[in-house]
Amino acid sequence: MTLDTPPKLACPDQLELSGGLPTLMGSRCRNCGEVYFPASQGCTRCCAIDMEPFTLGSEGLLWSWTIQGFQPKTPYNGGESEADFKPYGVGYVEMPSGVKVESRLTVADPAALRIGMPMVLTLEAYRQVPGEAPVFTYAFAPAA
Repeated sequence: MTLDTPPKLACPDQLELSGGLPTLMGSRCRNCGEVYFPASQGCTRCCAIDMEPFTLGSEGLLWSWTIQGFQPKTPYNGGESEADFKPYGVGYVEMPSGVKVESRLTVADPAALRIGMPMVLTLEAYRQVPGEAPVFTYAFAPAA
């Protein structure tokens, strides 16, 4: 997904949009190399606080998944009513660094998902408030 204008993001600190394509951002400990998503202020592996921004990328492998078949409880704020809620996929995607990222999936059909399949990062409309621009979040889609 490429974008002509910058979208309103639900989690702007977790994404970088270069050339209109989303990339997940995390952090890495300069002392031991441990990688975190979302970004962390300190390292739980070696207790250092010398962290640097780290690009996780935009592709990974589906590690595990499920279908969210009911509207989540608060603090979920997708904006739809219980009657308007549509099930969506949720999964863990293993990034090249080894970090597993929990994410919405663009697919909610169990027949179209399998563990180990290549996934690509995209943006998906998450919340729409009348009179305002839609808010987007990151999601993973099966790679073409």
